[in-house]
Amino acid sequence: MLTDLYKFKQDLNRQGIFFCFSGPISQNLVSEIGSILEQKMGLEKASRSTVLRVFSMVVEKAQNIIHYSAEKYIDKKTDRDEIELRLGIIAVGYENNHYFVLCGNKIHNKKAGKLKKKLALLQSMNKEELKKYYREQRKKEPDKESKGAGLGFIDMAKKANKPIEFDFKKIDDEMSFFSMKTVI
Repeated sequence: MLTDLYKFKQDLNRQGIFFCFSGPISQNLVSEIGSILEQKMGLEKASRSTVLRVFSMVVEKAQNIIHYSAEKYIDKKTDRDEIELRLGIIAVGYENNHYFVLCGNKIHNKKAGKLKKKLALLQSMNKEELKKYYREQRKKEPDKESKGAGLGFIDMAKKANKPIEFDFKKIDDEMSFFSMKTVI
Protein backbone atom coordinates (compact mmCIF):
# COMPACT_ATOMS: atom_id res chain seq x y z
CA MET A 1 0.00 0.00 0.00
CA LEU A 2 2.72 2.46 0.94
CA THR A 3 4.45 2.03 -2.39
CA ASP A 4 1.18 2.56 -4.29
CA LEU A 5 0.32 5.88 -2.63
CA TYR A 6 2.22 7.94 -5.22
CA LYS A 7 0.49 6.04 -8.03
CA PHE A 8 -2.85 6.79 -6.37
CA LYS A 9 -1.97 10.50 -6.23
CA GLN A 10 -0.96 10.44 -9.90
CA ASP A 11 -4.27 8.77 -10.79
CA LEU A 12 -6.15 11.52 -8.96
CA ASN A 13 -4.13 14.19 -10.77
CA ARG A 14 -4.72 12.50 -14.13
CA GLN A 15 -8.46 12.58 -13.48
CA GLY A 16 -8.35 16.25 -12.49
CA ILE A 17 -9.14 15.59 -8.84
CA PHE A 18 -7.54 18.10 -6.47
CA PHE A 19 -9.45 17.21 -3.31
CA CYS A 20 -10.46 13.77 -2.08
CA PHE A 21 -11.65 12.49 1.27
CA SER A 22 -12.68 8.94 2.12
CA GLY A 23 -13.90 7.97 5.54
CA PRO A 24 -16.34 9.12 8.21
CA ILE A 25 -18.20 12.30 7.22
CA SER A 26 -19.43 14.87 9.76
CA GLN A 27 -20.86 18.40 9.71
CA ASN A 28 -17.58 19.73 11.13
CA LEU A 29 -15.63 18.07 8.33
CA VAL A 30 -17.91 19.62 5.70
CA SER A 31 -17.20 23.07 7.13
CA GLU A 32 -13.46 22.46 6.93
CA ILE A 33 -13.76 21.15 3.37
CA GLY A 34 -15.55 24.40 2.49
CA SER A 35 -12.65 26.47 3.82
CA ILE A 36 -10.11 24.42 1.89
CA LEU A 37 -12.11 24.63 -1.35
CA GLU A 38 -12.58 28.37 -0.96
CA GLN A 39 -8.83 28.88 -0.56
CA LYS A 40 -7.88 26.51 -3.41
CA MET A 41 -10.44 27.84 -5.86
CA GLY A 42 -9.61 31.43 -4.84
CA LEU A 43 -6.01 30.81 -5.87
CA GLU A 44 -7.36 29.64 -9.24
CA LYS A 45 -9.39 32.86 -9.57
CA ALA A 46 -12.72 31.01 -9.60
CA SER A 47 -15.70 33.35 -9.24
CA ARG A 48 -17.41 33.60 -5.88
CA SER A 49 -20.60 32.15 -7.37
CA THR A 50 -18.68 29.12 -8.72
CA VAL A 51 -17.06 28.53 -5.32
CA LEU A 52 -20.48 28.70 -3.66
CA ARG A 53 -22.04 26.32 -6.19
CA VAL A 54 -19.22 23.79 -5.74
CA PHE A 55 -19.48 24.03 -1.96
CA SER A 56 -23.26 23.67 -2.17
CA MET A 57 -22.79 20.40 -4.10
CA VAL A 58 -20.29 19.16 -1.52
CA VAL A 59 -22.74 19.97 1.29
CA GLU A 60 -25.65 18.18 -0.42
CA LYS A 61 -23.54 15.12 -1.15
CA ALA A 62 -22.12 15.05 2.37
CA GLN A 63 -25.66 15.31 3.77
CA ASN A 64 -26.67 12.29 1.71
CA ILE A 65 -23.72 10.32 3.07
CA ILE A 66 -24.42 11.45 6.65
CA HIS A 67 -28.10 10.49 6.41
CA TYR A 68 -28.13 7.47 4.10
CA SER A 69 -24.79 5.65 3.91
CA ALA A 70 -25.26 2.04 4.94
CA GLU A 71 -21.64 1.90 6.11
CA LYS A 72 -21.31 3.35 9.59
CA TYR A 73 -19.49 3.29 12.89
CA ILE A 74 -21.54 3.33 16.06
CA ASP A 75 -19.97 4.17 19.40
CA LYS A 76 -22.23 3.63 22.40
CA LYS A 77 -21.09 6.15 24.97
CA THR A 78 -23.85 5.53 27.50
CA ASP A 79 -27.25 3.90 27.54
CA ARG A 80 -28.77 7.09 26.14
CA ASP A 81 -26.03 8.69 24.08
CA GLU A 82 -24.75 7.13 20.91
CA ILE A 83 -22.35 8.53 18.34
CA GLU A 84 -22.86 7.41 14.77
CA LEU A 85 -20.53 8.23 11.89
CA ARG A 86 -21.47 7.39 8.30
CA LEU A 87 -18.75 6.62 5.77
CA GLY A 88 -18.35 7.70 2.19
CA ILE A 89 -16.08 9.40 -0.29
CA ILE A 90 -16.17 12.96 -1.68
CA ALA A 91 -13.89 14.29 -4.39
CA VAL A 92 -13.67 17.63 -6.20
CA GLY A 93 -11.88 18.21 -9.46
CA TYR A 94 -11.60 20.25 -12.63
CA GLU A 95 -11.91 19.07 -16.22
CA ASN A 96 -12.98 20.59 -19.54
CA ASN A 97 -13.22 24.07 -17.98
CA HIS A 98 -15.69 22.93 -15.31
CA TYR A 99 -15.47 21.87 -11.69
CA PHE A 100 -17.05 18.57 -10.71
CA VAL A 101 -18.01 16.93 -7.44
CA LEU A 102 -18.03 13.15 -6.97
CA CYS A 103 -19.44 11.24 -4.04
CA GLY A 104 -20.00 7.63 -3.16
CA ASN A 105 -21.25 5.45 -0.37
CA LYS A 106 -22.66 2.02 0.32
CA ILE A 107 -26.42 1.54 0.14
CA HIS A 108 -28.70 -1.43 0.71
CA ASN A 109 -29.64 -3.18 -2.54
CA LYS A 110 -33.32 -2.94 -1.66
CA LYS A 111 -33.05 0.87 -1.95
CA ALA A 112 -31.01 0.92 -5.17
CA GLY A 113 -33.91 0.39 -7.60
CA LYS A 114 -35.98 3.29 -6.28
CA LEU A 115 -32.94 5.58 -6.24
CA LYS A 116 -31.96 4.63 -9.82
CA LYS A 117 -35.46 5.43 -11.01
CA LYS A 118 -35.47 8.81 -9.24
CA LEU A 119 -32.05 9.79 -10.59
CA ALA A 120 -32.85 8.63 -14.13
CA LEU A 121 -35.93 10.86 -14.08
CA LEU A 122 -33.85 13.86 -12.98
CA GLN A 123 -31.20 13.04 -15.57
CA SER A 124 -33.81 13.18 -18.34
CA MET A 125 -35.17 16.63 -17.39
CA ASN A 126 -34.08 20.00 -18.76
CA LYS A 127 -33.63 23.06 -16.51
CA GLU A 128 -37.25 24.26 -16.82
CA GLU A 129 -38.61 20.79 -16.08
CA LEU A 130 -36.34 20.52 -13.05
CA LYS A 131 -37.53 23.87 -11.69
CA LYS A 132 -41.18 22.86 -12.13
CA TYR A 133 -40.57 19.42 -10.58
CA TYR A 134 -38.77 21.05 -7.63
CA ARG A 135 -41.76 23.33 -6.95
CA GLU A 136 -44.15 20.37 -7.17
CA GLN A 137 -42.08 18.25 -4.79
CA ARG A 138 -41.79 21.07 -2.24
CA LYS A 139 -45.56 20.95 -1.83
CA LYS A 140 -45.60 17.21 -1.12
CA GLU A 141 -44.92 15.40 2.13
CA PRO A 142 -41.42 13.84 2.22
CA ASP A 143 -41.06 10.08 1.83
CA LYS A 144 -41.32 8.24 5.12
CA GLU A 145 -37.73 6.99 4.62
CA SER A 146 -36.43 10.50 3.92
CA LYS A 147 -34.49 12.34 6.62
CA GLY A 148 -34.99 15.71 4.93
CA ALA A 149 -37.38 17.29 2.50
CA GLY A 150 -36.25 14.93 -0.27
CA LEU A 151 -35.20 17.82 -2.49
CA GLY A 152 -31.41 17.40 -2.43
CA PHE A 153 -31.00 15.45 -5.66
CA ILE A 154 -33.39 17.78 -7.49
CA ASP A 155 -31.48 20.80 -6.22
CA MET A 156 -28.17 19.28 -7.36
CA ALA A 157 -29.60 18.53 -10.80
CA LYS A 158 -30.88 22.12 -11.06
CA LYS A 159 -27.49 23.60 -10.17
CA ALA A 160 -25.43 21.31 -12.38
CA ASN A 161 -24.27 22.44 -15.84
CA LYS A 162 -24.76 18.96 -17.25
CA PRO A 163 -27.13 16.10 -16.40
CA ILE A 164 -26.11 14.29 -13.22
CA GLU A 165 -24.21 11.04 -13.68
CA PHE A 166 -24.60 8.06 -11.38
CA ASP A 167 -23.61 4.44 -11.02
CA PHE A 168 -24.39 1.47 -8.80
CA LYS A 169 -21.86 -1.34 -8.30
CA LYS A 170 -23.25 -4.42 -6.63
CA ILE A 171 -20.96 -5.49 -3.81
CA ASP A 172 -22.87 -8.54 -2.57
CA ASP A 173 -26.44 -9.71 -1.95
CA GLU A 174 -27.04 -6.93 0.58
CA MET A 175 -25.01 -3.92 -0.52
CA SER A 176 -24.15 -1.80 -3.55
CA PHE A 177 -21.83 1.16 -3.92
CA PHE A 178 -23.64 4.27 -5.14
CA SER A 179 -21.58 6.89 -7.01
CA MET A 180 -22.67 10.27 -8.33
CA LYS A 181 -21.04 13.06 -10.32
CA THR A 182 -22.24 16.62 -10.86
CA VAL A 183 -20.54 19.15 -13.12
CA ILE A 184 -20.63 22.82 -12.19
